[in-house]
Amino acid sequence: MAGIVKYASLFGILACGSVMLSDARADEGMWTMDNLPVRQLAERYNFTPTQKWIEHVTKSSARLALGCSASFVSADGLVMTNHHCANTCLQQLSDSKHNYFQDGYYTASPAQEQNCPAMELNQLDSITDVTDRMQAALKGKDGEAYTKARQAEESAIEKECAGTDAKTWRCEVVSLYHGGRIALYKYHRYQDVRMVMAPDQNAAFFGGDPDNFNFPRYDLDMAFLRVYENGKPAKVSSYLPFDPVGPAAGQLVFTSGNPGSTERELPLADLEFRRNVMVPFVTDAYSALDGVLWQYSRESASHRQEAQERIFGIENSLKVFRGRVPVLADSKFLMAKVKSETELKNWINADPERQKLYGDPWAKNTQAIAVEEQIFKPYMMLERSSGLGGDLFAYAKLLVRAADERQKPDASRLSAYHDANLPALEAELASVAPVYPELEKTELAFSLTRLRQVLGADSKLTQLVLAKSSPEELANELVGGTKLADPAVRLALWKGGAKAIAASDDPMIVLARTIEPEARNLRHQMDDDVLAPSRQASEAMAKARFARDGMASYPDATFTQRLSFGQVKGWNEDGRAIPPFTYFSGLYERATGADPYKLSQPWVDAKAHLNMKTPFDFVSTNDIIGGNSGSPVIDAHGHAVGLIFDGNIHSLGGDFFYDESNNRAVAVDSAAIIEALKVVYKDQALADELVKGHL
Repeated sequence: MAGIVKYASLFGILACGSVMLSDARADEGMWTMDNLPVRQLAERYNFTPTQKWIEHVTKSSARLALGCSASFVSADGLVMTNHHCANTCLQQLSDSKHNYFQDGYYTASPAQEQNCPAMELNQLDSITDVTDRMQAALKGKDGEAYTKARQAEESAIEKECAGTDAKTWRCEVVSLYHGGRIALYKYHRYQDVRMVMAPDQNAAFFGGDPDNFNFPRYDLDMAFLRVYENGKPAKVSSYLPFDPVGPAAGQLVFTSGNPGSTERELPLADLEFRRNVMVPFVTDAYSALDGVLWQYSRESASHRQEAQERIFGIENSLKVFRGRVPVLADSKFLMAKVKSETELKNWINADPERQKLYGDPWAKNTQAIAVEEQIFKPYMMLERSSGLGGDLFAYAKLLVRAADERQKPDASRLSAYHDANLPALEAELASVAPVYPELEKTELAFSLTRLRQVLGADSKLTQLVLAKSSPEELANELVGGTKLADPAVRLALWKGGAKAIAASDDPMIVLARTIEPEARNLRHQMDDDVLAPSRQASEAMAKARFARDGMASYPDATFTQRLSFGQVKGWNEDGRAIPPFTYFSGLYERATGADPYKLSQPWVDAKAHLNMKTPFDFVSTNDIIGGNSGSPVIDAHGHAVGLIFDGNIHSLGGDFFYDESNNRAVAVDSAAIIEALKVVYKDQALADELVKGHL
């Protein structure tokens, strides 16, 4: 479950021959759309993507700003993604009479399609290389000066890109190859996104946590949204019509999505920090919170409904982080990293000119990690989202930080508060999503308790936050006294700016104001003393690799659009051959009548009418990672043949390396989607809309 003088169109760039004829091992790679491995595809699969094909796939793909991928699947703005990517919307639309998360969401006409609060969909418009401009702005700068120069130049580039219409265009300066290349990504943003259809949770997440990251699978993890413009369904020129038959074993397939983050280029020292500090810290936090919410959900039916989406997300994340532990302890993986770094160091040191040009970036990076080790825990507790919990405090922190940032010139602001990003922040504050007071108290009390445990009861920061109160007392006081659950109140504070924030006596705002100086200090330390030298070190390493090898590989994932390719193919597990497909017959054989293998009534009723030979889920060698959830699986004709929703257990190492022998992407078959829509959910209209345009 699986961040300019004249803009050159992405497709204009391709026409000028800027598609790199790159090479890589096997089917590995999350390739940027302007650097596809054309030669490798031709040699391995006898397929050469044309400019028209690339444009079609690029424009048909999309991402949900909350962290998932998606795709356009009809000319009328219909969008396909995963059920688990729409969980937040389903939770927010639910009320005392409807539990859309659990029971599903169905519409008979566009008039019934409800708006998803604060959901934004982005469609990639162009990629522009701004490496020279950024590197000129950063030349000769270190620490705080480097941070300020980077923020200022990013701001200028993004403002030029969005122009006077930041509500239509979202522009992001993205660091690729850890600073070796900098690109400007320009997106068409859609902020009116509405729910069309989502199946029941039992169907979408059949097998629950026991089957998560495993195969065989029988999940119908799909959801359909629709984007609107000016109150009407948006008309899109590029979309992926469904192939109702689905793919065949051995077939070449592509995944066009937005993988969130990989760390395949990280230096060994960073990997050791993650192994020794970061992963244990996050795993402990999620494990404890999972237990708290598990107990909360069993106190009443309403508590279970309120916490269901959070529990789902936490348990999924826990499995991901636990899967990283054996990878980061794998001696073969670590020795391969040592060998790679040693070879690059020796190449640099073999030439005095190279030594002068690249210096010793590993030493610089090690110094940055030493600082990170000192501030990591307070930084995580006060500045990162893993710190103080609940939606209400998150609103307060956003309002307090934004009020201060918006007083500054755009070039001096933190990146998240540039003018180009303000429409998304305002939409978040305007969200009509419900806030659950008892859940807020539980999450905030938990995070305050953890703050005291992590930093110590006598810590200055603990005393600053808790004073004489217990975590439970303070959480009850804050949640009981705040008015930030009301979007009108939040928007009034947003529009009132710094003056309104300074005058507010809302207890949640008061807490955020109290913490802000310390949180900002930690943020500055992280930006100036950790991230700035780390970026400079990584940039030097990347430049050295480019000089030695050329740009013949793909960059680490950055939640930007990437294309991966592979074939529908099973693997061997402990001497057993794992076939690439599951079928409807297997779903009913696996069903037990009890969660998590329980079928909802529509599936029980439909059994006699379904074609049991219809493929359900399949696996492929496509290289994916978190963020790829919701990505379409596309055939060589540009048709949708599946929907990525997970990886197998071996894919959890994909953050750090790809192994084609057993790393597999897991997808819902397009044939299963059509069969379920027509027979189980009796939504012939939606099924017809999906296959319209298929040749």
